Amino acid sequence: MNKYESIIIISQNVEEEGIKALISRFTDLINTEGKVSEVTEMGKKKLAYEIGKNKEAFYVLFDFEAKPELIAELERNYRITDEIIKFIVVKKDEE
Repeated sequence: MNKYESIIIISQNVEEEGIKALISRFTDLINTEGKVSEVTEMGKKKLAYEIGKNKEAFYVLFDFEAKPELIAELERNYRITDEIIKFIVVKKDEE
């Protein structure tokens, strides 16, 4: 399994319960074929530029291990989730 980190940017219109639900949903998805080591809620931050009428958004960082096949499914789920306005998944270098 490889080590990855993923940041998702959640729309400013999502309530606290909705953010918790999204974190839980993606943690469960990653844990099906991998292992989440840490989830960091970075809070609400001002965006560098407006994205779909959002001037601020919530940032969440996932550190996890997974098989490469899981990444395609994870990104597909990010794309079809309306509350997520941007995301990135990066493979970490072996230390």
